[in-house]
Amino acid sequence: MERVTLRIPKEQIEKVERMVETGEFPNRSEAIRAAVREMINEQSETRESTSGKRSWARV
Repeated sequence: MERVTLRIPKEQIEKVERMVETGEFPNRSEAIRAAVREMINEQSETRESTSGKRSWARV
């Protein structure tokens, strides 16, 4: 695996931490990897159904 350094708003990290605390994910890294996988899958599905682009403004 590659290491990536990124900045994420505190509010979003707190939400991720809550998901870890409740057992939804084993740690922050896995939660973020899951979000990236979901984004990639969604992007692929969008490309298959339409040729439109995803709006990155959604948080």
